[in-house]
Amino acid sequence: MPTLTTYDGLILPQIGFGTYSLNGAKGVNVLQSALSTGYRLLDTAFNYENEGAVGQSVKRSEVERSQIIISSKLPGRHHRYQEALDTIQESLYRAGLDYYDIYLIHWPNPKENLYVEAWQALITAQQMGLIKTIGVSNFLPEHIDRLVQETGVKPAVNQIELHPYFSQPELRQYDAKNDIITSAWSPLGRASSVLQDPILQGIAQQVHRSVGQVILRWEVQLGVLPIPKAAHLKRQQENLAVFDFSLSDAQMQTITNLDRADGRLQNQDPAEYEEF
Repeated sequence: MPTLTTYDGLILPQIGFGTYSLNGAKGVNVLQSALSTGYRLLDTAFNYENEGAVGQSVKRSEVERSQIIISSKLPGRHHRYQEALDTIQESLYRAGLDYYDIYLIHWPNPKENLYVEAWQALITAQQMGLIKTIGVSNFLPEHIDRLVQETGVKPAVNQIELHPYFSQPELRQYDAKNDIITSAWSPLGRASSVLQDPILQGIAQQVHRSVGQVILRWEVQLGVLPIPKAAHLKRQQENLAVFDFSLSDAQMQTITNLDRADGRLQNQDPAEYEEF
């Protein structure tokens, strides 16, 4: 699989595996299947309440821990410095891990205005060896600029909502200019009408692939790291099989042109939205 490398040297596979709602024994089974299928990046969060399932799937897997990238996220209710440090440690205890490869601030929660304090805690946790690489999720340029201005440390990753109806060109451009990897949550639109879009279906017929594969290939060619979730083996395999074909410039532009002003799935604008 092609890879992307963070500015601080962490090598990431260009497709990861989303774990939202994969909990308990069923979740462990799905995650073991994903690892066996070839996924090497598992994306979880404190608020998903499945860090234990992720850790257990890694423990049971035949894949060496050193070959797996595990990412988790700090919830908004624990942005204060000491709470953030405690939460990162609790995340590791839940997962039964010694370190996370990536740890992100889940949302900036700008009304609370504590995200710089949270970032300082992530920096400390990285210095303590609890995290290899630190980053953010759902951060806008003004949020990232402030982190850098106040701490001198920029995120390595910015995980954002991104799919054909919401392609975030300005934010992608900002991330690329600042050597920040853009990762995509809900890359397939999270069971929205995206998969039923007639234009996408037409392109899928042209390249003899599924709509989901076309979308993921579009994101890969944009230089984005998508993190699709798939509970069933066939879909897990399908989502990884996007590196043996390519989309033309015209097809890429046609998909990008599907962008909508109101394209967010749940109207979660990081400038206003808060999640705790």
